[in-house]
Amino acid sequence: MTIPLRKKILTVAACAIAVSAGLVLPLASQPRSLTPKPSAAPRINGPTIYGCRPGAPFAYTIPATGERPMEFSATGLPSGLMLDPKTGRISGAMAIKGTYAVKLRAKNELGVAEKTFRIVVGDQIALTPPMGWSSWYMAYTNISDKMIRAQAEAMASSGLIDHGYTYVNIDDGWNVKLDSKDPVIGGQPRDAAGNLVGNKNFPDMKALCDAVHGLGLKIGIYISPGPGTCAGYAGSYEHVEQDARQFAAWGFDFLKYDWCTYSQVAIDKTVPSLQLPYISMRSALDKVGRDIVYNLCQYGMGNVWEWGREVGGNYWRTTDDLGIQPEDKSLWTSMSRIGFAQAGKEKFSGPGGWNDPDNILVGSILWNDKLVPTPLTPDEQYTYLSLWALLDAPLIFGGDMTKLDDFTLGLLGNDEVIEVNQDALGKQAVPVAKLNDCEVWAKDMEDGSKAVGLFNRSKSVTTVTARWEDLGITGKWKVRDAWRQYDWGVFENWFTQKVNRHGAVLLRLFPVVEPKRK
Repeated sequence: MTIPLRKKILTVAACAIAVSAGLVLPLASQPRSLTPKPSAAPRINGPTIYGCRPGAPFAYTIPATGERPMEFSATGLPSGLMLDPKTGRISGAMAIKGTYAVKLRAKNELGVAEKTFRIVVGDQIALTPPMGWSSWYMAYTNISDKMIRAQAEAMASSGLIDHGYTYVNIDDGWNVKLDSKDPVIGGQPRDAAGNLVGNKNFPDMKALCDAVHGLGLKIGIYISPGPGTCAGYAGSYEHVEQDARQFAAWGFDFLKYDWCTYSQVAIDKTVPSLQLPYISMRSALDKVGRDIVYNLCQYGMGNVWEWGREVGGNYWRTTDDLGIQPEDKSLWTSMSRIGFAQAGKEKFSGPGGWNDPDNILVGSILWNDKLVPTPLTPDEQYTYLSLWALLDAPLIFGGDMTKLDDFTLGLLGNDEVIEVNQDALGKQAVPVAKLNDCEVWAKDMEDGSKAVGLFNRSKSVTTVTARWEDLGITGKWKVRDAWRQYDWGVFENWFTQKVNRHGAVLLRLFPVVEPKRK
């Protein structure tokens, strides 16, 4: 039976036909969790590439799932680095630029896993999108040393560290609030030497950094280039270099630099004025001898994606906060409006600098000022993570790490989905076909495979088709469901599947090389 192809069409009616050219698969309602439980045998996860600068302290925890105890080893580690065989933590420093191919190995009683890992010592860090957690969407400014430690401990104990989650990021509210009479958060924002101080909720920032590092994780800090932060806490205005040195001395690995009150001192909002504070802090960070991931947060003003890399950013917010904006009626409309609007920005994203459509608001988040489960349906959450993975967006979880349920763990910790996001090629997905509320997005992968998202933004179950001509491919391809970690088989010309309302299917297509005939 021959079924004619139609250009740029997404099938919208179910069809109970299975042929060698394509397949329509009736799909029951999605189960609570699509992600299989990790095997007890070792599996090394995370990126295949990692960047650092010469002379900077190196810290990397090999993300590996599997039953503990586990023994780690590595061959080809460059001079200056050492590996702890019990924890899988690589530390040290390297002085000479270069690319080093390292073979990582993890072993337990059930087996052995190996992975090739490239360490690139050069001018760029963040060669894949950062992964981690941020305090803002689950606590706003109601944060403390105790709370940050609890979140870090939960990232480690939950196993998310074994899937590559690394950064524990403190957002607004950690230092002194200007003009506040509250004895806990008020007071003098700087000491006699002009150094920033934490408020009484953060009595010892270095000790906090050391504690997070002791878990094999990294830690981030937040401030504004203006006189104050968005919530009115002390900013870096007129203290930029001093603050950069302080953050490095404390041991921070990440900085979110939020425009906020800089509008009070900026000359105007031309691109040179928008760039100025970010150039200033980049210059200061370059002098501290530490790799600090630099997050530009200024809500997409002046098309920041066009120049964020130029001013030294490692990722930049392309939009306002993802929490509901005036034009949105729900978190779903906000997330889908912002996420799908990343089309067209792909040429500015890549290793070392990424487009950021904001954090991932799943799990328990602050909603209407209460910590509650996300208002998104399970299908909407699959759309969220599928789209962010395809977009090469930083995977920064905004929910409460101490309240993770099995569904949220499966959502955040699916290693085949994370592989799409962490691919070393770093090529952001683009939409290749659209009809009404259904879209197909595709992303080239370093190994020659394709990551493909089938999205249904409509209010009813709809059949969506990925057509080879839209993907720019021909021949036979093995189709794998990334969420289910399941092979559907080998197909030609197209692949079709029913997609739930507001839902997504995330696929990985691998070319089939047939043996040559003699």
